[in-house]
Amino acid sequence: MEGNGNGNGNGKSLERMVSLKALQMGNSFSCQICVVGFLSGVCLTSLFLAALTSFASFQFASPNSTSSFLNVFTGQECDSKSQAVERMVISHNVIEVRVNDHVNSIYSAWSEMLNMSNTGQGLFSRDTITDGSQVHRPPHLENCKLTSEANRLLDKRTEDAKLPPWTMWKGFLNNYPLSTKEQQQGYNGNQAISKGSDEENYPLTRKVQSDIWVHQHPVNCSDPNLRFLVTDWERIPGFGMGAQFAGMSGLLAIAINEKRILVTNYYNRADHNGCEGASRSSWSCYFFPETSQECRDRAFELMNEKGAWENGVITVKENYTTKQIWTGPIPRVWGSPWTYIQPTTEVNGTLIGYHRKMDRRWWRAQALRYLMRFRTEYTCGLLNAARHSAFGWEAAELVHSSRVSEFDMKDSPSAIEKYVWSNHEPWTPRPLLSVHVRMGDKACEMKVVQFEEYMHLADRIRHRFPHLKRIWLSTEMQEVIDKIKLYANWKFYYSNVRRQLGNITMAVYEASLGRETSTNYPLVNFLMATEADFFIGALGSTWCFLIDGMRNTGGKVMAGYLSVNKDRFW
Repeated sequence: MEGNGNGNGNGKSLERMVSLKALQMGNSFSCQICVVGFLSGVCLTSLFLAALTSFASFQFASPNSTSSFLNVFTGQECDSKSQAVERMVISHNVIEVRVNDHVNSIYSAWSEMLNMSNTGQGLFSRDTITDGSQVHRPPHLENCKLTSEANRLLDKRTEDAKLPPWTMWKGFLNNYPLSTKEQQQGYNGNQAISKGSDEENYPLTRKVQSDIWVHQHPVNCSDPNLRFLVTDWERIPGFGMGAQFAGMSGLLAIAINEKRILVTNYYNRADHNGCEGASRSSWSCYFFPETSQECRDRAFELMNEKGAWENGVITVKENYTTKQIWTGPIPRVWGSPWTYIQPTTEVNGTLIGYHRKMDRRWWRAQALRYLMRFRTEYTCGLLNAARHSAFGWEAAELVHSSRVSEFDMKDSPSAIEKYVWSNHEPWTPRPLLSVHVRMGDKACEMKVVQFEEYMHLADRIRHRFPHLKRIWLSTEMQEVIDKIKLYANWKFYYSNVRRQLGNITMAVYEASLGRETSTNYPLVNFLMATEADFFIGALGSTWCFLIDGMRNTGGKVMAGYLSVNKDRFW
């Protein structure tokens, strides 16, 4: 994912001037020859530069970015003069790359090291050396190994079988060594469980998340009173990832209602070479497992015992009807918190205060938040690659402009940096608006809305927040990407994958991409959408519905949600 640089007023003038000249040149045969020669030289140059900046198995692009310039002038793009002329408006950014050697060296060093390990293990050392010089740690990337270690502490009981240290603190602060005096004063992190306020979330989100965890992580998985629901993820042909997530939310509801431990088994989306070892074909490739390894082992052991089946200790998905899974009762353990959800969703200029499936909207948000509570190192690495492609150059400019001294870089990390700042999220240029445009075969299920209507809503948000200028765009349609050049006052980031031409089915389209790519790139877009400051989508799309749920359980409920339609439950 790479961002297009808008630059200052002079830059924009240069863009318009170069673009105008390029189009005028197209009317002259003699000038056409010059243009072709110029573009040929650009292609050769970009091939050399692309070799220096390649860093990920899948890349992201946007129309006015430096890295986008390298992408569009390599491969098939170089064979099309008309496409090349349209992209000439970004040529001044390439000049900037050549001039700003310091920024380029930082960016290239990060790219090289990230190419060796997406998880960023070598990028966060205080004495990182590249070509004999130190490289400042990248603010837009995450140390996936350390983050995973911190999350593992929050996802297992302590040695004395107490709950994880769910204090209001995050990161590694719980590991801070207290003095004897501090211990004597009675500080006990394990007792400071944060039920917290849910002003920025759906009602009772914090309590529900901790309660689901306790339900899924009993003290003794060998307790003869425990019962299990063991299930594969849905794999009916044509079922997208959104449908799989919604289906598993229904199965988690059944497990809680029947006081069973949910254990997931085969996950077809993870059946590819990127998911290695035991994580292959498992949800645990992307997110922490839904229950402990001890409970998983016990459930699979019981599946081999005839008595466990006869006594109902074990059930599987086939024990339940489709209606029970998709529209069955929502857990009532927490009462009816959906009845006091505040209206924060707007359709056609009207806030929606009530609809027929308020309970399902609330529950699916809670279920998916639990299932996606912690990302694995693999998923963290995918996000690192996406963030670097999108924001890497801007991050390098920030680091260079801060002029951090070598003395500061050589210092050992202070206690506040090691413990308190350990939980800060990777840098993202903000504010950021996420837009998911769902079209194609979705027309058989909902009203399909053109890209222009999404951008009309984007302009409405910008009218209220004039400093908003960046859009994280996700869509399966190439026609949408082709239209973004009409919105020069916005800066777009989007995944550089082959998109649909025409209305082929999503299943056919995903098959053409391959399982790994068709899983990883939408999942990255999904997670980036949950982190964005604002969101525009279509409520008739399950994918948008679930993104909205993750945002409403992740501190974004008061950002609101603008939808282009109100199909289905509304």
